[in-house]
Formats: sequence, structure tokens, C-alpha cells
Amino acid sequence: MNRRSFVRSLGALPLGVGTSTTAAAELEVRIKPESLITATTFTAVGKEEQPFLDRAEADLASQTGAGYLDHMWFGGDFANYLKLRIRLYIDHEHTSSIDMEIGMGAGIGYEDATAPWGTAFSGVTGSPSGIFLNYRIPFRSHIRITAELPSGVARTTVFWWILRGVLNLPLQVGDMCLPGASRLRLHRIEDLRVEPLDEFSLCSIEGSGMIFQVAMAAKSANYHYIEGQMRAYIGGVHEPQMLSSGLEDYFLGTYGFNRGLYHLPQAGCTHRVDSDNSFSGYRFHVIDPIFFKNGLRLACRCGEKRGSKPFGVPVTTTFTAYVWTYEW
Repeated sequence: MNRRSFVRSLGALPLGVGTSTTAAAELEVRIKPESLITATTFTAVGKEEQPFLDRAEADLASQTGAGYLDHMWFGGDFANYLKLRIRLYIDHEHTSSIDMEIGMGAGIGYEDATAPWGTAFSGVTGSPSGIFLNYRIPFRSHIRITAELPSGVARTTVFWWILRGVLNLPLQVGDMCLPGASRLRLHRIEDLRVEPLDEFSLCSIEGSGMIFQVAMAAKSANYHYIEGQMRAYIGGVHEPQMLSSGLEDYFLGTYGFNRGLYHLPQAGCTHRVDSDNSFSGYRFHVIDPIFFKNGLRLACRCGEKRGSKPFGVPVTTTFTAYVWTYEW
């Protein structure tokens, strides 16, 4: 494989941007040829295995060294598949810093079975499984990946998986070369009940880094919560940067996702059901990175008002959110 093909295979260009000769040449400079001399790939595969027989949390793979995981794929046929729990233990940590249900990990709420769809980073190809995540998860000495079945699923069930990564290669996300100390962390809120017009935090972080991805799922007695604006409090400030004019347009939708589901490279609406006024979506911040220094509080509001005027009549709403951040 020549150097330009290797750069393309790494997914180095921003989503939705074509490869020009100039851009490829610039990226070849960033990924220096001498870095490739020691780069190696590791892979772990399970084919129709029964890894849960001995313990509820099954070990799928572990790798020693310094590098990053960059591909996960999971297959199987059992109830509540999207609630399969995946945990990643970085550098021998005792409590996993990445602990996710695979559905919300890919931005899918309420176990929506819509398929196939995908982006460069995540997607689902089959029914009920075929979930993949191409998130680059760095480690400095070791990584361990485990899985735990949803409640009520027999531990005799069979399971398939593919896990792949790279050792001894600098971490690059989109067209950004990240600091060597970078860690990808997952911050979660789950089934949080929020009262009308209250602001709530999706994550509170000390230090510096960038937002990689935000996924959210919400439901209520009406859709008026969707007027809420996303806010970023960076560096301990009291006044936020407004990241959107409403919740649906943070996910690049409009008018309450009135055209239904969409799955785009930068954002998507993965679920929308009028019977319980629910939605879920994902938003990647690779083309338009949100950097922070000296702390970040990412927040939203249950509905919105301008001065004393509320937009609609929001009611108590239940929110789940996954916020993925690179931190250094």
C-alpha cells in the first residue's frame, strides 16, 4: 500500500471532504513516513463463541503496548441487543472509563431497529445486530475490552465480534493530530427527569480537550422540550457559548425533525416516534471541533424561553445523553 492510500485508509480527512492532491500531501507530512516503520495492527475475532458461560462480563480482547483501538463490530441474535454493554479498561484501570450500551454508543435510542445506515464512525447494518464503531480509543500501556449481555438473556447465547487497532502510531482524528497524552472518555447521564425550562448538565470536565461526539435520547408528553438550546461553559465562565438555536438543529435537523430519520456524516436523527414524543440522535464534532481549556460544562435546557416568554409549553422530560471527549 502506498503512502497516500495509507493516509486515506486511516480516515484522516474530515467527513464529507474529498481528497485533493494538496490535502493528501499535507497529511503525508503530518503522518511522517518514519512513524510507519514501527506501526503494527492487532485484531481479535470471535466467531459463534459462547464467551459468557464462565462469567457475566466476558473478556473479548486485551492488548499490551501503546496505540489505539479503531474498530469494533458486534453480531448476534438475542433480545434487547442494543442494550449489550461494552466496557473498555484503559491502562489497567479498575473501573472502565468507557462503559456503554452499544445502541447509545452509536447514537441509537429506544432500541430503534432502523437499518442499514452508517457514517465513517458508526452505524448498524443488519437486524438485530451488525453494530460498528470506528472511534479511536488511545491507550499508553494496555487495553481490555469486555461485554455483558442484557438482563434476562441466557449466558449460553452465541456471539460474534471483531476488534482492531494500531500500535506505535500517533493519534490523529479527522485532520487533527492530538497530544500524546490524549484519552477518549465517555460521560453519561441516563433517564434523567428534567422539569420544564430547567437547565441540566450533560457533563462537567476539568482540564483541556475537545468534544468528539454527543448522542442524546429524550421523551416527554409533548415535543416542546426540543426548543432547548445546547450550551458550552468553557473555562469556568458563567455565560455560555450557545451551540444551537434549538435541540433538533444541534443535530442538524429542523422543525422538530419533521422529515423523519436521517443518517448523515456529521449528524443524524436515529429515532422519532410521535406516540411518546421521543427522539434520539448523534452529532460528531470533527469537522467543527469544540475545544476547551480549564474545564467544560456541556448543558442543555428542557425547553427554552427568551426573557419571560417560553417557546411552547414544555413539560417534565426524560433525557439520556452520551458525551465523548478527548481529554489531555
